[in-house]
Order: sequence, then structure tokens, then C-alpha cells
Amino acid sequence: MSSGGGSYGGYATLVGVAFTPDVFAAAIDYVGISNLANFMRTLPPFVQPQIVNNWHLYVGDPDDPEQEADMLARSPISRVDQIRTPLMVLQGANDVRVVQAESDNIVDALRARGVEVEYTVFDDEGHMFANPENLIAMFHAAERFLGRHLGGRPDNR
Repeated sequence: MSSGGGSYGGYATLVGVAFTPDVFAAAIDYVGISNLANFMRTLPPFVQPQIVNNWHLYVGDPDDPEQEADMLARSPISRVDQIRTPLMVLQGANDVRVVQAESDNIVDALRARGVEVEYTVFDDEGHMFANPENLIAMFHAAERFLGRHLGGRPDNR
């Protein structure tokens, strides 16, 4: 089985491989959140008013130490030592919603443990990729990655 997703789906992918490490053969994280508190702190000001009613209510307020501890306990970065699943991470360098540090931190921690991570940062993309060439490159890379780990016949483009 494989897991993959973008933004919150990327967070869900990371949660899956961190909290249920024996379930997935491969996973793809596309601009995913690795640390809920850091994510909330680095959101741009134009998004901040929208999160107070939703994210603070359902996820927590990182300025409250008790809630921050709970947020960290639910963050993949806190269970990075459990991740064994080969992981592909895709990130836009200009992402202001889920900043590149979210991906850098999880990738660095996994590589330090010798976990297989294929990491690509697209310098000309933000939160959700829009450049057709990058989208094609992303989907070809995902096809090769999943083919390698799920026993498929990947196209070698």
C-alpha cells in the first residue's frame, strides 16, 4: 500500500508513515506539514485571521504551552524516529502556507537516520504547483518512485 497527498494531505501522509510505520510500502508528501506548531507560527499574516476560528479550535493555539505540546505530539516530526517507509517529498521554494522548513526538517531528520528520502524542491513554485513542466516532472518522478517501491513498471522518462 502507498500513501500520498498535498498540503493537509501531505500532513496525513506523514502522520501515516510516522504513526503506523508498518502499513505503507512507499509514501509521497507534497507540501505537507511536519510540525503543526511551526506551521501555525509561519503562516503569512493574510491567512492568520482565517485560522483563529478553525485551526485554533480544532488543531490548537501554539502560543498556549499546553496546546503546543499537544500539537507537537500529533506532529510527524515528533515521531520521525519511527518512520521507515521510503518517502518522496515535493516542495515549492516559494510556499508561504507550508514553508520549505516543514519539508527540510523532516527530510534532514530522516536522512540522518538513513531512511530513503527522495526530495525535490521546485524553485519556481509556491503552495500548489502551477507550472505545467513542473507538474509533468512531479508526476513522472512519482510514477518512477512508486514503481520502484510497489513493483510496477515505471516509465524511464
